[in-house]
Amino acid sequence: MAVQRGRGRGGVPNSPADAVTEPMPAVGANGAPARPVVGDVRERARAIPEAAVARLAVYLRVLSAMSEQGVGTISSEELSVAAGVNSAKLRKDLSYVGSYGTRGVGYEVVVLIEEIERILGLTRNQAIAVVGIGNLGHALANYGGFPSRGFPVVALFDVDEDLMGVPVGGILVNHIDEIGQVCASRDVSIGVICTPPPAAQAVCDRLVSGGVRCILNFAPVVLQVPDDVEVRKVDLAVEMQILSFHVARRADEVALNGSAVPGVDGVVVRR
Repeated sequence: MAVQRGRGRGGVPNSPADAVTEPMPAVGANGAPARPVVGDVRERARAIPEAAVARLAVYLRVLSAMSEQGVGTISSEELSVAAGVNSAKLRKDLSYVGSYGTRGVGYEVVVLIEEIERILGLTRNQAIAVVGIGNLGHALANYGGFPSRGFPVVALFDVDEDLMGVPVGGILVNHIDEIGQVCASRDVSIGVICTPPPAAQAVCDRLVSGGVRCILNFAPVVLQVPDDVEVRKVDLAVEMQILSFHVARRADEVALNGSAVPGVDGVVVRR
């Protein structure tokens, strides 16, 4: 998934040194781990590289599943294996969070979930608007996993007059001419563009005019946005082409080296 930023962004502050063990917690007056204030959390968030943010989201998914299974504590080695990341990189990522691990014990799962959620801004719901209610837009509007993870879809837009006022996933569809007004009134945080390529830039402009500063773009075009607007681009064709490269490369290896059998995680193991 590609990241597109507005022009003129500053550099990322120097990252903390690699942690070789789980960092010891800061202790409050009552002996419990001290909670960071909001300003401290946001300052740490600004120092986190984009790649580490993506990995934090993976750690959160893994930790949430473990919490549902009743797991109370986990070591960095166990978490790194479950997340598919080497343990040194994981410990560095968690150092950005200011995690509360203890040497020889590991991390408290519930506490670590809370800290990652703070860093990722998941302590409040982020309202979503979907523009373009075709097959993909319908699927996103009806996906029940968004609200349960703090991303309720609160607005839908299209140009098809037959869709106006029709509920999709319990939300009435509005005309794209109403994007600015509706997004501002419903406090939309993230706009999702599912339109044909020629319409994407105009839709993006309308979202920005409605105060939306984060956009997920499924249209295969590069959007022009102000410096303070973040855009993530999802191009499924590009992802398929990357996978095609790996398929072709493995086929070439088989042709060059004779018969082969699949190994662990799809890696080809020669006989």
